[in-house]
Amino acid sequence: MISNEQAISCANLTTSIHLESLHHVPHSNWSYPYDKDTFHLRVRTKKQNVERIYALTGDKYDWETYHHEYEMQKVGTDRLFDYWQTTVKPDHRRFSYAFRFHSGAETIWMTENGIFIEEPEAPGGFFDWPYIHEVDIFQAPEWAKSAVFYQIMPERFANGDTSNDPEDISPWGGKPATDNFFGGDLQGIIDHLDYLEDLGITAIYLTPIFEAPTNHKYDTTDYMTIDPHFGDTELLKKLVDEAHSKGIRIVLDAVFNHIGSNSPQFKDVTLHGEKSKYADWFHINEFPVQVKDGKPTYDAFGFFAEMPKLNTANPETREYLLNIAEYWLKELGMDGWRLDVANEIDHKFWKEFRTRIKAINPDAYIIGENWNDSLRWLHGDQFDSVMNYPLSNRLIEFLQGDDMDAQTFSEYISGLLMRYPQQANEVLFNLLASHDTPRLLTQLGGDKNKLKLAVAFLLTFTGTPCIYYGDEIGLDGEGDPDCRKCMIWEEEHQDRDLHHTYKQLIRLRKEHPVLRTGEFRFLQSNQQERPLIYERYNAEEHCTVWMNPSAEPAALVQALEGNWKDALSGEAAAADNGEIRLKLEPFSFRVLFKD
Repeated sequence: MISNEQAISCANLTTSIHLESLHHVPHSNWSYPYDKDTFHLRVRTKKQNVERIYALTGDKYDWETYHHEYEMQKVGTDRLFDYWQTTVKPDHRRFSYAFRFHSGAETIWMTENGIFIEEPEAPGGFFDWPYIHEVDIFQAPEWAKSAVFYQIMPERFANGDTSNDPEDISPWGGKPATDNFFGGDLQGIIDHLDYLEDLGITAIYLTPIFEAPTNHKYDTTDYMTIDPHFGDTELLKKLVDEAHSKGIRIVLDAVFNHIGSNSPQFKDVTLHGEKSKYADWFHINEFPVQVKDGKPTYDAFGFFAEMPKLNTANPETREYLLNIAEYWLKELGMDGWRLDVANEIDHKFWKEFRTRIKAINPDAYIIGENWNDSLRWLHGDQFDSVMNYPLSNRLIEFLQGDDMDAQTFSEYISGLLMRYPQQANEVLFNLLASHDTPRLLTQLGGDKNKLKLAVAFLLTFTGTPCIYYGDEIGLDGEGDPDCRKCMIWEEEHQDRDLHHTYKQLIRLRKEHPVLRTGEFRFLQSNQQERPLIYERYNAEEHCTVWMNPSAEPAALVQALEGNWKDALSGEAAAADNGEIRLKLEPFSFRVLFKD
């Protein structure tokens, strides 16, 4: 890593290139193998300060024979910095490298030893990848790149079997509360798999289904028992099998940060105190366990006394939880785990979790519930993905009002894309709302056109999109518990126009690989404040997405060659003198593919 101190002290350089802004870290998200044959190098410079950058690469044992020069591309810009990247194909599974920066007539070099105005002798002092081991490459399941997820709270999706209803259930569609039940179950999901297949869904994420006293089931009583209000193991197997027959994968929720206070383990601690054989399964600060001044005398999820935190560093606790994760994967043949409150569990636990889960099914998709920058979990030794709340926060903020212009939004998103290696970005769990947030429609002030813009971005952006049940038919709701309303099944009460938009965009994503794994880049518009244009491209396809998130019509111009066609309307859009010109109505979008 080149620190600011190194940059300033290197030969007391005087240059217009802003040395303090230069940044590169080897063996990180700035320098990583994308696959066994391809390597990505990234570097950061001050915004609009450097004109060109070249990566100089070669074999340290025979530089004269094996050396190459790659011109780097500017792949993103935020408020302060430009980000550059290039793809390297090493001649062997090792290489050394340095960077050469150009600004006007000035040239400087960056190596592991610092920054220089004289060309350093290669490869001495260069950054070095001594050998690229395939086993160390971060590889997420390939299927996750193409998946379209749908999040379901079983209690609120559909009541398929009234015989297992809780006592005193509320009428379906009533006002949700923290403690009421409506009778949703696994059979209800099975009954509506055709609906999900027709929508285009290819994967389901289920919130917890194991025995627990609440409607949300995040306070597990018994991890080995399906909650009887939902069904049983055989019914869950049927759900997995029937979903698989329709090309729909199933991911379950693993709540391993905490357990329910009604669990046998915690009840034993309550009864026997520090003499309990489970005392070390928890983080007890004071015996007897109790609630004092409104807070428990033990660590819990938040300060919820009914959710005592598990001590995953304890070998017995760790083995108990890992056995559960293995058991259900083997028993059901399901397709992965979503990990609740994953950032509050130790890294050692998650490393062992990944090893054991991938030994059973290398294609199991592991998603952590992390709300912030999560690079520590995305080195390929823990998670495949995290819930990308930073993306949804910025996108919703952009669409909510008119305070953020397109340039600021693009800078935020570019910064997010630089957080992780590209293969992590390709499978990040991108969601716009969940059981933990207000409904998307509510966050956007009830404006369905703004919601369509948000969904268009979600389904044309890099990463794995996830739809929260009911958003596609216009469910609204404030935060918990209002965001956990019953699904509406009567078509006359659904927003079918909104449903049609979701279905169109999902179909578009499934038909065009470029929308799933193509490169992503923002393009310049005609300097209007709110509208934006971005592109997805690969060797076979080129797509541009045009958005007008403002209350006024917009005339957009973009330098593009060739003939283009609107993917949704079929309308042609030919370039005129190397430019495409489009007029967009307020809060509308267009998706163009090059013919």
